[in-house]
Amino acid sequence: MMKKITLILVAIVLLSNSKVVAQASQDCTIKYNLFKGEVQTKKYDAAYPKLVSLMNDCPKLSVNIYKFGDKLAKAKFKTAANKSEFSDLIKKIYEQRLQYYKNDEAKVHSDYVTFLAKNKLASDDEIFALLEKAYSIDPSRMGVRNIYKYFRGVTDRNKDTNAQKVFDTYDDVLESVGEKLDYYAKKLAPIKAKVDNGETLGKRDKTNLRAYTINSKALGMVESGLDRMIIDLSTCDRLVPLYTRDFEANNTNGQWLSRAVSRMFTKGCTDEPLYEKLVEAWVAADPSPKTTVYYAGILYKKGKESEAMEYYKKAVDQEPDTFEKAKNLYKIAQLFAKKGQKSQARNYARRALKNNPNFGKAYLLIAGLYATSVNQCGSNEFEKRMVYTAALRKAQQARAVDPSIASRAAKHIRNYRSQEPSKTLLFTQTIEAGSSHTIKCWIGETVKVSKK
Repeated sequence: MMKKITLILVAIVLLSNSKVVAQASQDCTIKYNLFKGEVQTKKYDAAYPKLVSLMNDCPKLSVNIYKFGDKLAKAKFKTAANKSEFSDLIKKIYEQRLQYYKNDEAKVHSDYVTFLAKNKLASDDEIFALLEKAYSIDPSRMGVRNIYKYFRGVTDRNKDTNAQKVFDTYDDVLESVGEKLDYYAKKLAPIKAKVDNGETLGKRDKTNLRAYTINSKALGMVESGLDRMIIDLSTCDRLVPLYTRDFEANNTNGQWLSRAVSRMFTKGCTDEPLYEKLVEAWVAADPSPKTTVYYAGILYKKGKESEAMEYYKKAVDQEPDTFEKAKNLYKIAQLFAKKGQKSQARNYARRALKNNPNFGKAYLLIAGLYATSVNQCGSNEFEKRMVYTAALRKAQQARAVDPSIASRAAKHIRNYRSQEPSKTLLFTQTIEAGSSHTIKCWIGETVKVSKK
């Protein structure tokens, strides 16, 4: 009899507890929905006590407690007389979110850094430590400026003691930026095609066009910033002994070889015997259309032109992805440009543009080829200056189609525009603005005289 009574009492307690838990859960859900609505309508004062209660009593209810809470706390921080109250709240939101939700940690760290840095609430070392955490988890989820800031921190701390770490980080970051740029380029392509075809964009396409353009432009600026930071460090005098030292340990490491070859190519170290050695090892370790392009460049340099052209053709034909094909064609164009074979270089740059019409770098390459042909393609001052007009048009096309290189293109545009025929020159030559002029020699393009 006593045993039966005990079981009944236990059941009553359990039932009572389950009702309490259910009631608490229901209260949390009601409070959360009220809180969410108040934040979305910017009723932050009303939402604030609910946020505190939710974080204390229902911390695992939804990750949106922390997302909306962050929005609320930052809005209150902006207008608060006592900013420390809300900076402490933001820190608590950040820490508690990471305690209960492990997804997207890199972005959480990165966003917190942005707040701290903007409001000067942490030292450089504290900020770098958080960026290092974010980077180690997933660089692709870091904010654009924070990627740049992280690399600057790595460079400042290692440039004199561990150049290899700087190079490795640069390559990692640049690959992450490159992946993002490719993503946005592929998203932009069909929207730009609609614009080019005269179609009216819907609301969604307009929103996406703006977002992808802004993000691409920001990433392009980071890419340029990284290049500026590393330019003094990555000289041939530094690279050759570094890669010579590490070659034996990495002569089958495709990633290491790819990065070494790419850096030496970019820095103009292709006449070094080590460069050929690196390319051949890379081809053996990781045969691909990309490696074939570099190997063909070596064959061409050795005078084996017909064999090199076969390899170039093979590299292009074997690549199924049009964006990657465009990159290979662009690399071939660069190789011909370095050899001074401008017509061939333009030919491959144009082929790159056929595969990716929004490949701004290809337009900039052509612009550069034109600008270095001024004396070759003009017999008097007017004709020479019109070559700059042709270069200007290509740079303008680069900026128009590719937001990621807009900043770089703008510099070229300013330079080429300053070299165009002046009003005085047009007057003395009795040439009207807006008239057409055909440029001689290998360029062979007709451009209109700019209206000053």
